[in-house]
Amino acid sequence: MFGYRVPAPDEAMLISGGRRGLGGAPFRVVTGHGKFVLPILRKTRFLTLAMCEAEVAETCVTRQGIVLTVKAVIAFKVGNDTESIVNAGQRFLSDQDQMSVLTGRIFAGHLRSIIGSMTVEEIVTERQKLATEVLETSKTEMAKIGLIVDSLQIQSIDDGETGYIAAMSAPHTAAIQRQAQIAQAQATQASVEAQQEATRNQAEYARQTAVVQAQYSAEVDRAQAQAAQAGPLAQAHAQQEVLAAQTELAERAAQLRQQQLVAEIVKPAEADAERIRVLAVAEAERMKIQAAAAASYDRVALDRMLIDQLPQIVKEAASGLAGANVNVLNGADGLGEIAAGLVGQGLTILDSVRKNLGGDTEGHQGGRGAEIQRYLGTHRAAGEGDNGPIDVK
Repeated sequence: MFGYRVPAPDEAMLISGGRRGLGGAPFRVVTGHGKFVLPILRKTRFLTLAMCEAEVAETCVTRQGIVLTVKAVIAFKVGNDTESIVNAGQRFLSDQDQMSVLTGRIFAGHLRSIIGSMTVEEIVTERQKLATEVLETSKTEMAKIGLIVDSLQIQSIDDGETGYIAAMSAPHTAAIQRQAQIAQAQATQASVEAQQEATRNQAEYARQTAVVQAQYSAEVDRAQAQAAQAGPLAQAHAQQEVLAAQTELAERAAQLRQQQLVAEIVKPAEADAERIRVLAVAEAERMKIQAAAAASYDRVALDRMLIDQLPQIVKEAASGLAGANVNVLNGADGLGEIAAGLVGQGLTILDSVRKNLGGDTEGHQGGRGAEIQRYLGTHRAAGEGDNGPIDVK
């Protein structure tokens, strides 16, 4: 709209002409909103409220007489209140760049004054104290010209060629260097230890790997050896089983042979021994009877004893033949004829003895005894029957 003016956010609009401003100022101050300004009758100017800076590089002398070159930066601006805007507008509205020049000069003077009351050590070690004192001493003067200081930073302090600051810092530098060397040595030692630990770890890993590989190789070799031995072992087991079977067969053949030998040799020998024993018993009995008869001179008693013992003698002879190995020439009929002949011979002997005992005892005793003896001796020695010869084995 024609005649309506609006200042920027970081500006103050100063309107001159017409009514006077606050406190008799020659202009009115407008910030943060617009204002209708009559053309020709009113004049509008703008004062910056933005942040400005001023640099200071001043040669100062300390309380010890040491010359120092101090560089500082000041950040300042026009105050936001109307009074500060009026004061700054009256002084800098036509040449606003002069605010930085004037601010630098004001701070240079206060900086020389404060540094003159401090030592180099205080200035170097207490820069913030120096900046605070400079701000406090310059605050009143800055307020008079409508400016406020946001910050003051001491950028550098240089003693030129005197070397005072360097000498002052030498012990600290040496200590720092010594600490740096110690730290470097510790770092080097830690690095060496770390490398040695890494080398040991690598060696241990290599050892474990070699052990595992050796174990694996041993297992493979063992498996291969077992596989290679499987065939011979199976063959050996098979041969062992064959040998066991052959041994068992041989043991069974030996048992069978033993049984055959018992049947062919032992049993016949036992039967023959039994036959001989029976004959020996019969002979012993005969001798016993004869001895008894001779001792008593009683031939009749001897005859009667022979008659009484004759059945027992025949029975013993028959039982002895029962266990003997007898070869019969004409089979089963021959065996029956042998048994019938033995019985018949026994009965004939018994009847003959009884008949002879019924006759004349005194006249025929010698003849009956001789006949009995002859009969028994003939049949015992020949082993014959009525039906043919008997082969006793």
